[in-house]
Amino acid sequence: MYKVKIQSFEGPFDLMVYLIENARMDIYDINISEITQQYIDYLQEMESLDIEVGSEFIVLAAVLIRIKSRMLLPRMNQEGEVVIDEDPRAELAEKLIEYKKTKRIAEMLQEREEYMESVFTKPGEDVSQYLNSPVEVLNVDSDQFVQAFLSFLSRRKKITEVRARYQRPRSPRESIEERIKNMSAVLEEKLKTQETVSFSDLVPDHPDRYDMILSFSSLLEMMKTQGYDAEQKENYGEITVRRIAGENRKAGEDHDAE
Repeated sequence: MYKVKIQSFEGPFDLMVYLIENARMDIYDINISEITQQYIDYLQEMESLDIEVGSEFIVLAAVLIRIKSRMLLPRMNQEGEVVIDEDPRAELAEKLIEYKKTKRIAEMLQEREEYMESVFTKPGEDVSQYLNSPVEVLNVDSDQFVQAFLSFLSRRKKITEVRARYQRPRSPRESIEERIKNMSAVLEEKLKTQETVSFSDLVPDHPDRYDMILSFSSLLEMMKTQGYDAEQKENYGEITVRRIAGENRKAGEDHDAE
């Protein structure tokens, strides 16, 4: 005894896979009589509910009935001996397996599409200036190349030895509190005579990577706590800093207080 549950399927093979998995059958050893009955009952239930049954469902029903009849009627040769032909279910099983593979791939692609819809990519940069540059080719023979490589290894060895004996003195690194204090002083002075200040004017002379990162982090903190705003109109363009107008600044401070 079984129940037929009406739900939407993408096609007849989708319904077949559902019936086989629901009955816990081996796809290579389908109880064709039981599955055929369930399949036909499902189609009749759809018709009773005025659900349109596509022609592809009817075609598969005919295939199932043909397979069922071939399995019920033994094949005999002229001598009256039973002939064991190829399993009539084999072709259907191969199609169902191929359908399941295709469905899994489609589901994977659907998940990938949904994931990529939430991913934002950076627009491409104009690199034509680099592509149009002529390629320089060094015209050297093998002996010159070997000598140049040996010279490079020798210089590298000497530099390694020097670094092992000596250490370059480094000046104390400035903290973010100190950098904010210095940048605030520069901004207060320059904003007396101009509306905006370039970020490059807030960075120390001859900055290294640490200086650039520290200055940028300090600017972000100042935008959050001291009523400044920054704008960059294009990628890699200059960053300009300005003071937020009185009302906007007060609104921002009230928001931070909340």
